[in-house]
Amino acid sequence: MRIGALVALLCVAGCRARPQETTVLQSDSVDLAQLVPRDSTDGTLLIPRVVTEPSVVLFWLRAADTLAADDRADTFDDLKYYTEQIAPTLEAGGIRLLATNADTVYVALPNHTRRAILLSGLDYPYGYLLVDPGGPERILTGVYADDDLLEELRVYFDLPDDTTSAQPRVAT
Repeated sequence: MRIGALVALLCVAGCRARPQETTVLQSDSVDLAQLVPRDSTDGTLLIPRVVTEPSVVLFWLRAADTLAADDRADTFDDLKYYTEQIAPTLEAGGIRLLATNADTVYVALPNHTRRAILLSGLDYPYGYLLVDPGGPERILTGVYADDDLLEELRVYFDLPDDTTSAQPRVAT
C-alpha cells in the first residue's frame, strides 16, 4: 500500500509543469502560429521560460483577450508581420527568438539562481522582452514597426548597422 502511494506521488510530481529552459529544447525556435489568439484556457505556451542566452521573447498574454476580436486579430497580425521581418537579423546576430503566453519569464544567472521578470500589468499585454542574461532586460510593449524594432535591437544587443550574414569580398 505504501509503495503504491509513493509511486502515485512520484508520478504526480513528475507531471508538474516546469519552466522551459531554452538550451534544453531543440525545437524551440518560435513558430508564430503558436501565438494565434485563442481561448485563454489554451495552455500551449503558459509554462514560464528560462532564458539562458541572448534572446528576444515575443509575449502575448491572457489579458489580450479583453481586446475586441477584430482588434485582437489585427494587432496579432501586425505583431507577427514585424517579428517575421526582424527574424533574419536575430538569427545573424546569434539571438534566440522565443514566444510565450506566460506572465513570468526567468533569467538564468551564473550562480545557479533565476531572476523573475513579470510581464503582466504592463501598458499592453503583448510585445517583446529583450534579454541578455549578463545585464538588465528591456521590455517593449505594444506593436513596433520593423525599423523601430531593429533600432531597439541594435541598441540593446549592440548589433552593427549591417547585420547581413554575407562576408565582404576582398578585391585584389
